[in-house]
Amino acid sequence: MVKRKDPNTEFDFFIPLMHDVPLKDQRETMERPFFSLQKRKRLKPIEYESPNSDVWVKVEAMPAYGMATIWDADILVWAAAVLNHMKVQGVNDLPRTLKTTTYDLLRAIKRDTSGRGYQELQAALQRLETTSIRTSIRAPKRRTEAQFGWLDGWTLEVDPETGQPRGMTITLSNWVYEGIVNERSLLTMHTDYFLLTGGLERALYRIARKHAGAQPEGWTCRIEVLYDKTGSDSQPKEFNRMLRKVVERNQLPEYLLSFTRTQDGSSALHVVHRDAADLASAKAELEAMNED
Repeated sequence: MVKRKDPNTEFDFFIPLMHDVPLKDQRETMERPFFSLQKRKRLKPIEYESPNSDVWVKVEAMPAYGMATIWDADILVWAAAVLNHMKVQGVNDLPRTLKTTTYDLLRAIKRDTSGRGYQELQAALQRLETTSIRTSIRAPKRRTEAQFGWLDGWTLEVDPETGQPRGMTITLSNWVYEGIVNERSLLTMHTDYFLLTGGLERALYRIARKHAGAQPEGWTCRIEVLYDKTGSDSQPKEFNRMLRKVVERNQLPEYLLSFTRTQDGSSALHVVHRDAADLASAKAELEAMNED
């Protein structure tokens, strides 16, 4: 797994450690392309339609800011984790506006807390607010759709004397909020997800977590379908090259990747949970010993 070193390794007693609050993400957004996989500004829209044409997604960027990236989505993962934790604690009226400090949020999503970290956080908030999404997900009829941004608003409070950022608020859009508080709408993610540096790796982990889960047999997806699911703006040839590198490294949290072929001979990616793979390997070794 290509990971970024956690820039905040010193223990801070007053900051709740992220592993104390399980990471959560929305099932609906994990398996479909909602975010740019590149840190460079993306203006090209994402247009996705599922193989059976039941679900479609269109994501458009505001030219001044560019499309929200898969790293910006860490803020939404944090929000889902916080709201889920509040729900578990018995809070009845879950807020759509979350209050925190820039320092706490950057620490939680394993980002640098220097001045550059605060600038990148502000840019991420701008992209999350201005990116426009239209989708048929949750639409009662195929021809209806929802349109929303990830955030309805945000604020950053600055110390008037030092100019340093202090408190902040994040107001989730109603679509995002309903997806988080809805029963069974969230999946737990591995804490090392925040340390993945590659956009494609992040997308593959989210897709694997949604589709493969802990199934003993894993999950297989044709490469061309996977290409659409990631929303990559790379050419198919370049996408295949990047995918081969990820498979060669084979260091995603929880999951093992391998190339295979479907019954019709199409190139495909097979994903299986590492625990399931270890169990299958141990079983095969035991059967071989018994045969001897």
